Amino acid sequence: MPSLLTLPARPGPRARLRPPRRPWPARPPAKRVFDLVGAAVLLAVCAVPVMLAAALLYATRRTGVLVRDPALGLGGQPFRTWRLRTEDSGRAGELVDRCALDALPQLLNVLRGEMSLVGPRPEARASRPDRLLVRPGMTGLWQVSARSDLPWEEMALLDRHYVESHWLGMDLAILAQTPRAAYRQRHA
Repeated sequence: MPSLLTLPARPGPRARLRPPRRPWPARPPAKRVFDLVGAAVLLAVCAVPVMLAAALLYATRRTGVLVRDPALGLGGQPFRTWRLRTEDSGRAGELVDRCALDALPQLLNVLRGEMSLVGPRPEARASRPDRLLVRPGMTGLWQVSARSDLPWEEMALLDRHYVESHWLGMDLAILAQTPRAAYRQRHA
């Protein structure tokens, strides 16, 4: 068996070069496994409230319940994010907005690999290309910061800091702070 470091001297005209075979299958990164498991669990736990909220919205609007917004993902790959329509929905929209259920359909984007649980918020344009180095997230560093009235430049700096130094422990800390931050922003 040839060594992985040696190449044949000169392949024939019909020979194809193949990459060396790995003795084990490639594993997905820990962040992606965490995203898949977390999104599946959250979707299973939240499926009933989301479906109830969607039914209430549909009953009050008689129009589409889901809104699909354009966004750019990892490497600038275009996709559409999903969220529940809450504007002009009366008492049902207020309930969905107050409970922060409008973003729960984005768990489907996480399962599809277009988004992550934690990352910079998805944007439709690449105004800051450094954000395209990671998957956009449902929550992020600036969303859980102590102040919700941050200037745009400071939000951009927090996104950049996340892109440059993210790791699974940081994601877990951000996820742990998200419910409190969502509650604080909804009741401010």
